Amino acid sequence: MDRVTKRYNTVMETKRFIYYEEDGLLVGWLEEYPDYRTQGETMDELRNNLLDLYKELTSGRIPCVHKVGELSIV
Repeated sequence: MDRVTKRYNTVMETKRFIYYEEDGLLVGWLEEYPDYRTQGETMDELRNNLLDLYKELTSGRIPCVHKVGELSIV
């Protein structure tokens, strides 16, 4: 499979994040991982840092990663 075909077979996933501005920086975290925060001077930098954070948290190299779950109450 060549590089072009490989790129089109990749499924894009979307993750939600929360952010706020503090002292001229954007501080944010992934909705699924609220205990792990990062920052950036611009929105592009924050998004890139969040992507790096997601890759680290899902790599399996960090023990005891805290996640958010969902519970249905009947």
